[in-house]
Amino acid sequence: MTEIPATQHAIQITGVDEFIHNPTKPVDPVGPTQLMLKVESCGICFSDTKLLHAFDSHPRKAEVVSGIDPEALKEIPNYHPGSAPVTPGHEPVARVISVGDQVTHFAVGDRVLVQADWKHLKTPASNGAFGYNFDGALQEYVVVDERCVVAPDGEEFLIHVTDGPSSAAVGLIEPWATVEGSYAWAERNHPKEGGRMLVVADGEIAGLDALTSANAPEEIVKITAAELPAAAGQVFDDIIYRGSDVATLETLSGLLGMRGVLCVVLAGERIDGRVKLDIGRVHYDFIRFCGTTGDDPADGYAWIPANGELREGDKVAIVGAAGPMGQMHTMRALTSGVPGITVAGTDLSDERLAHLEALTRPVAEKAGIELSIINTGTTPLQPGYTHISCMVPVPALVAQAVDLAAEDAIVNAFAGIPAGTTGDFDLQAIIERRVFMLGTSGSDVSDMRTVLRKIEEGIIDTHISLDAVTGMAGFRDAIESVMNRTSGGKIMVYPMLHDLPLTRLVDMPEKLPHVAAKLNDGVWTKAAEEALLAGE
Repeated sequence: MTEIPATQHAIQITGVDEFIHNPTKPVDPVGPTQLMLKVESCGICFSDTKLLHAFDSHPRKAEVVSGIDPEALKEIPNYHPGSAPVTPGHEPVARVISVGDQVTHFAVGDRVLVQADWKHLKTPASNGAFGYNFDGALQEYVVVDERCVVAPDGEEFLIHVTDGPSSAAVGLIEPWATVEGSYAWAERNHPKEGGRMLVVADGEIAGLDALTSANAPEEIVKITAAELPAAAGQVFDDIIYRGSDVATLETLSGLLGMRGVLCVVLAGERIDGRVKLDIGRVHYDFIRFCGTTGDDPADGYAWIPANGELREGDKVAIVGAAGPMGQMHTMRALTSGVPGITVAGTDLSDERLAHLEALTRPVAEKAGIELSIINTGTTPLQPGYTHISCMVPVPALVAQAVDLAAEDAIVNAFAGIPAGTTGDFDLQAIIERRVFMLGTSGSDVSDMRTVLRKIEEGIIDTHISLDAVTGMAGFRDAIESVMNRTSGGKIMVYPMLHDLPLTRLVDMPEKLPHVAAKLNDGVWTKAAEEALLAGE
C-alpha cells in the first residue's frame, strides 16, 4: 500500500496574477465517496494562464449551482470556488491509490486520464471543472469525489488507460482532444426546436413559416428595427434579420444566447462596412453567423456544415502552426486520411518553423500530402483557402482569415480569445461566399477516447508536442514561457520531482545527458521519462 504523506508540494493560485509554490500543502483526507489520485504528470495549458489572469471572475471558478446536492459540496475537500486559493492543472494522468468504501466505479491501482470539464455540474455561466473551482493536478496528490467524476447518466470523467504509454503521452491527450473536438462539434443548420427566436424586419419574411414549421421554436418574437431597443437585455437562440444596417447587426449579435445563430437576410441589399462581432463568444459561447443574399432565411441556414471536419480536396491553412496547438492541428490534418488536401502551416519565426518542418515533413511525405511551411512575415498568404484554423488569439487575424477564405470555406477560430473581444469582420463577404466561422472550447470524453485510440493504433505520437519538462521548482519559468509564447511546444510538469528546473528537450544533451540518450531524434519517449524519474 502506498504511504501517503501529510503534506505535499503544490502550486496554488491565490489571486489575480498571483500564485505560490507551496511545499507544505496538506494532503486532503479521503471520504466515503472519494478517491485519491497520485499525479504522474500534468501538462500546462494556455487556459491555466486565463484562470491566473481572471481568478475568481473566471466562469469556471464560480460556485456550482446545480447538478449535485449543495450539502455534498461541503463534503468535497478539493472544492474551492470564488476567491478561495485553488490548485490548477487539468491535463494530468494519475494513479488511484486510495478509495472510499462507497466508491464503485474505480479501484486502487487504476491508471486514469482526467476529463476536466464536468458538464453535469453547472456554474452560472459554465461548468464545474477540475483545476478551476475544484483543485487540479499541479500537486502530488489530489482527492476527487465520485459524484463529480461520474455523471448521473453514468458517463465517467476519469478515463481508464493502460500502463503502456508514458505519462507524458497520456497527459498530452487532453490538448489533442480539444483539437479533435473542434472538428467533431456538431453544428446546427436549422432553428432550435423549442428555442426562442427573434425576427427583425419591416414586413413579412418570405419562407419564414416553412422554416419554423420544420423546426418549431417555442416562442417567436417579431419586431421592426425601430423597435429593437425593446429587446435589450433579452437572449435568443435564433435571430433572423432582414436588412443590412451595421449598427443593427452589432446590436443583434449581442442578443444571441449560448449556441445562438444570427441569420441575415440581405434581400438584395449590401452591408456597408465591417461589422464588430464578438469573436470571443464564437469560441466560448459557440455563437454562429450565416445568411443569404436572397430572400429566404432557409438558404442561410442551409450552408452551415454538419461540423468543422476537413473535406476532400480542402486547401488547408493553419495560422500559428509552429506553436503547441498549431503543431497538433497540422499533424491531425496530415494523418486525417482525407483525400486530396494540401496543408500550409504558418508562423513568424524561422526557428519555430524549422522545428515544425522537422516534425511534419516526414509525415506529409508518407501520406503524399503537399505541405507548405510559410513565414507570413515575409510571404503573406494568398486568398483561396477552404479550411483555415487560427491558433493566435488576435481578432484581426481571425478577420484576416475570413478575407483569405474561398467560397464555402470553414474558418476555425480555435485560439481562446476572451468573450467580449470584438473584431471587425466583412460580414457581407461571409454571407456572399458562405464562409462558416466556428469556434469551440474544451473537449468531450469521446474526443479523448478518439485520441487515445489514435495513440494505441500508432496513427499519432502525442510526444511530438512536448517541448520541455519541469518539476515544481520550474513552474514559474514554465507558466511565464506559456504566457509569453516562447515555448516551442507543450510543457509537462512532474510534481513528484520537486527541484527539477524547466528543461527544454533541446537542452537535455547538456543538462540531462542520461535522459537525452533516451530521446528519439529529439522527441520524448517513455524510456526518456523513465530515466528522468529514476534520476539515473
